[in-house]
Amino acid sequence: MKRSSDRILTTHVGSLARPPEVLEMMAARAKGEAYDAAEFERRVTKAVNDSVKKQVECGIDVVADGEQSKDSFYAYVRSRLAGFEPMERGPLSSRPWSKELSTFKDYYDNYYFAGRAGGRIGADLTLVCTGPISYVGHAELQADIARVKAAAAAAGANDVFMPATAPQGLGRNEYYKTEEEFQFALADAMHEEYKAIVDAGIVVQVDDPALTSFFAREDSTREQQHRYAEVYVDAINQALKGIPSDMVRFHTCYGINEGPRIFDIPLREIIGLMLKINADALSFEFGNPQHEHEYHVFEDVRLAPGKVLIPGIISHTTNVVEHPEVVAERILNFVNLVGPEAVIAGADCGFSSQATYKPDIHPDIVWTKFRSLSEGAEIASKKLRK
Repeated sequence: MKRSSDRILTTHVGSLARPPEVLEMMAARAKGEAYDAAEFERRVTKAVNDSVKKQVECGIDVVADGEQSKDSFYAYVRSRLAGFEPMERGPLSSRPWSKELSTFKDYYDNYYFAGRAGGRIGADLTLVCTGPISYVGHAELQADIARVKAAAAAAGANDVFMPATAPQGLGRNEYYKTEEEFQFALADAMHEEYKAIVDAGIVVQVDDPALTSFFAREDSTREQQHRYAEVYVDAINQALKGIPSDMVRFHTCYGINEGPRIFDIPLREIIGLMLKINADALSFEFGNPQHEHEYHVFEDVRLAPGKVLIPGIISHTTNVVEHPEVVAERILNFVNLVGPEAVIAGADCGFSSQATYKPDIHPDIVWTKFRSLSEGAEIASKKLRK
C-alpha cells in the first residue's frame, strides 16, 4: 500500500459513473437479451482506460477501475458466487435502516422508487442463498484485474486498489442452518476474490455498509447489536486470512446516499470494531454534516503503527464542490491528531454504486471534486512542510 510522510496522498472509494455505451449493453444483458460479448469487453476496457486516465489527470494518487464492468457494488457477485438467486429488493420496510426510512417515508419513497429508479440498469436486486456457496467468478475477476493493471500502467498511476464486496449484506439466507454459518460460508468464498486481487499486486478494498447496519436493527438492544457485529468482524477476518494487512483497505459507510441520515451510528461506537479488522487502512464517511465533527474521535483513540485513515474528505451526497481550502482544513484536522503518514484523503463513498443513467452526482462534478481534493491535499502538504 502506497504511503507518504512528506505529502498527503489522495484516493476515492471506487465506483464511478459508467458511460452510456457501456450502460446500453449492461441493460441488454440484465434483460437477458442477446448482446455482443466481445464488443462489451471492448467498451468496458475503454471505459476503464478513460476512467483511470482521468483520475490521474485530476490528481488522484491511488486509483481504481471505477467498477466499470459491474452493475452494482455488491450484486455483481451473483455471477461470481454459486448458491445464490437474484430477487428484487422490495419495499422500504424490508431494508436496513428502517427507522431512517420510515421517519422520512415520503422522501425515501421518492428517492428510491422515483428519482433513482428512473435511470437504473435492471431491477434493484438483492440475492437469496438457496444452496452451498462457492466462488466461480475467477475468469471475470482476472479480466477486471488485467484491465485495471494495464490502465494504471498506461496512465502512470502511483498505486491501484480494487473494491470487492464484503461477506455480508448480500441477501437472505434460505439454505444454511444459522446466520453465522451463512456469514462464514460467504467469507470463505470471498476470500478467493480478495486473495486473487492481492496476489496480482493490487490493494483490495473490502466494501462494507453491513457493519453499520447491525446498529440499525430495531429488534435488538445495543449490546446485542455489538455481539452480532463482533461475530461479523470475525467473519471478515476469516475472509482476509493469510492476506497481508498492508494490502487491505476496509471501507464502511451507511448504506444511504443523499438523505437526512440522523440515525447513523457514531464513528466512536464502531471504531473499536474497525480496528480489529485485518486491514491497515480504514476508509469511512467524514465529509458531510452528519460526520464532519468525528475527527475528534482520534483525540482519544490511538492508532497502532502502520495503520492509515482514509476519511471521506469530499462527499458523495452533494453536487456542491468542496473548496480546496475546506479540503485542506479537513485533512489537517486528522493530520494534527494522527500524523501525516497516517492520513490519505479520500471520499465518503462511491459516486455511482449502481450502474445508472442518473448517478446522484453528475460525472462532470465528480471530476471537479477530485481536482479540488488534489488541490486541497497539496495545500495541506505545503502547510506541513513549513
